[in-house]
Amino acid sequence: MIYIIGIISFSYFLLIASFIIGFDKIKNVSNKDLSPKNNFSILVPFRNEADNLSNLLQSILNIKYPKNKFEIILINDDSSDDSELIVFNFIKQHPLIDSTLINNERNSNSPKKDAINTAIKIAKFEWIVTTDADCKVPTLWLQLFNQTIEKNKCLFIAAPVKFKNGKGLLYHFQNLNFLSLIGSTLGSFGINKPIMCNGANLCYNKEMFIKLNGFKGNEMVASGDDVFLMERILQTYPKKISYLKSLDATVETLSEQKEQLFYNQQLRWAAKTTAYKNQFSKIVGLVVFFNNLLLIFLGILAIFYPIYGCFFLTLFLLKLVLDSILILKTSFFLKSTESLIYYPLISVFHPFFIILIALMSLFKTTYKWKERRFEK
Repeated sequence: MIYIIGIISFSYFLLIASFIIGFDKIKNVSNKDLSPKNNFSILVPFRNEADNLSNLLQSILNIKYPKNKFEIILINDDSSDDSELIVFNFIKQHPLIDSTLINNERNSNSPKKDAINTAIKIAKFEWIVTTDADCKVPTLWLQLFNQTIEKNKCLFIAAPVKFKNGKGLLYHFQNLNFLSLIGSTLGSFGINKPIMCNGANLCYNKEMFIKLNGFKGNEMVASGDDVFLMERILQTYPKKISYLKSLDATVETLSEQKEQLFYNQQLRWAAKTTAYKNQFSKIVGLVVFFNNLLLIFLGILAIFYPIYGCFFLTLFLLKLVLDSILILKTSFFLKSTESLIYYPLISVFHPFFIILIALMSLFKTTYKWKERRFEK
């Protein structure tokens, strides 16, 4: 038993410590005002986003980049609200912005992958940028992508995403959970073993996407338009992937407002992990799962056998300290510190959440998202 505790704890320590080191290895990027050389096609799939599209489109209008060097392609995925009308009005009111509205062509179990494939067929420019309809993009977004392309000669760029400020325990739980994911993502890029990225803030070369057959082979997994593409590029162009660590390149998105929506979102994200091909990603998932499972097991065991209390306390404190370092670094980088006061409380319940989502993603065969039901 002691050996199992030691192996799992040491593995978790090495993993999070490596992410902390990796986080610092990636230097913050500031705007150098380079000449805007590259052209971008901004792809925005949407379904029933009437409450959010106006904010996104206004933020795109505010981008500080030559208007003739980017286009917007909005892909309607069978919306039943006023989303399409909002886009029509935007196109009419801003004729100098190259904007196109198209309908999604469904060919797979993944509406978002289909939407991106549909848009890439008509995209005019050599660089694809993706974001979501419930986001707000920064003014220096394309300028910093342009700068990263010129400096790093890369083909794929991942960049940060943060939650807009919110209130309530549900928001703070989501925010801390999301900060840990962003911190782990940054850390994994820093040690040259990327495990995640976020489709709300990606930039990649269109010719490379077509050459690698984009999402082929992952069509039956509803999510994963970001990670599966990154894995494919890693196999072929491992030196051509970059992370743009800059607050000025960070996209803001909304947290979920209801517990059920948050649960469905997490289940959707977790459902794709079984299809990962990256061995390091699988190892990370297993280490995190077993460390949280061990913590819960020792906590229950300590109630009946107090001798195990010292093991539980040691493991809990080790996890608390390591996770807090990574979350602190991420929250200060993103200037999202409002949830830190809740960290001690949420850290008690977070292991149960991790285990619940992991087990449900393995045994639950369907989940609901955007008023649709998906099978794993």
